[in-house]
Amino acid sequence: MSNFIESVLDSGMGRSLMKSVLPKTIGLKRYTPAQETYFEGRVLIGASDNAALIRDIFRNLKDARAQVFFPAAARNAAAIVAAAKEFDVKATGLEVSADMSDKFDALVFDASGFKDGNDLNQLYYFFNPVMRKLNGNGRVIVLGRPHMSAENGEQAAAMRALEGFSRSVAKEVGKKSATAQAIYVETGAEANLDSAFRFVISAKSAYVDGQVITVRKAEAISYPDWHKPLAGKVALVTGASRGIGESIARTLARDGAKVVGLDIPPAEADLQRVMSEIDGVVLVGDISSSEAPQLISDKLKELGGGDIIIHNAGITRDKTLANMPEHWWNMTIDINLSAEERINHALFEQGTLNNGGRIVCVSSMNGIAGQTGQTNYAASKAGVIGYVQYMADELLEKGITINAVAPGFIETAMTDAIPVITREIGRRLNSLSQGGQPVDVAETIAFFSNPASSGVTGNIVRVCGQSLIGA
Repeated sequence: MSNFIESVLDSGMGRSLMKSVLPKTIGLKRYTPAQETYFEGRVLIGASDNAALIRDIFRNLKDARAQVFFPAAARNAAAIVAAAKEFDVKATGLEVSADMSDKFDALVFDASGFKDGNDLNQLYYFFNPVMRKLNGNGRVIVLGRPHMSAENGEQAAAMRALEGFSRSVAKEVGKKSATAQAIYVETGAEANLDSAFRFVISAKSAYVDGQVITVRKAEAISYPDWHKPLAGKVALVTGASRGIGESIARTLARDGAKVVGLDIPPAEADLQRVMSEIDGVVLVGDISSSEAPQLISDKLKELGGGDIIIHNAGITRDKTLANMPEHWWNMTIDINLSAEERINHALFEQGTLNNGGRIVCVSSMNGIAGQTGQTNYAASKAGVIGYVQYMADELLEKGITINAVAPGFIETAMTDAIPVITREIGRRLNSLSQGGQPVDVAETIAFFSNPASSGVTGNIVRVCGQSLIGA
């Protein structure tokens, strides 16, 4: 009977029925090489009293094809005009109201000057009249300072409020396939803002929604070519033969990197196919073996050292804890977590990772929210998050960044095998009401890998369309 129901729902009539029951979606606009720059469209800029990041916003917008506007009646309009003039960006003042005819592709507010909770009303005054003026696939970006580095408790509260605000805005604009993010910039890290700002306002962040990115003080590196930011870099991608790993390898190669793709012997044929198509290097091995760290280190040294390490390979062995065999538990922890630690240790110890190295680990939404029958998998992926957050301080001193992505519902062969009703509902359990693509995970990894992301470390970005389950 279940097979019959699935066949009916997979038919044309069934799909029409599903569309009438489940929410309709607006397709996401993703990056294509035909796009001349990282952003093109109309952007409305607002800034708090004593805003400190407005110059850095305009420093980035000068490289975009943006039509820039600001509320003419704002108390800080003079600061916006001065920043625009400094970077030779035309900014036009508007009489902003709920009945205005203007629409925008991005709404950007610099809240870095907030001192206490009383300042939060500035968010209301800027966003309230224009929330209905955001175009489909639009962007909302709020910038502030990390709350734990605030001057006092009142300022910390105001800054932490930006996270709750931006996540809630994301849920309100998601029906337009628009997204909202918060970027926290440490004092002194203003020059490190560029990669985070350009990523979240661009089409490369199409399925990243309701997220918080923290930018730390580090060596400032000028933003490279938008289309080839990884030119000259050597990148290792584990589990590169298919699915998300294949997309990561293809995206890094598209961005200019020389990719070393690693996978297990049974996947060698697929790995050979992918690497031949992107002019990559094949490396066959099992990351959980005792030989793997040295195998990887030796191959990277042959290519002049590694610049980017992507820990993507992983397994699932699902059963409820009461029914789980011991070897399933041990295997999952070893491959998903311990192998990454051993490989990193060897690369650090042998000096295989070049200056400015980037490490990106693939975690999971289930490592954040948990999942029935996945105590082993969820523990391993939560462990990845703990490792990334702990190692960030230590590695930043060496000029190395480490971050993680946590995918949600990503359309792969695995999700295609899910029963149709469960699949259709699962796709819509997020603010964008649709599943993501493997390239969405890959684009976020490419952002972390960017040379200009020198101040982006210790971040866990969920690539899930703002899943309704999890933090």
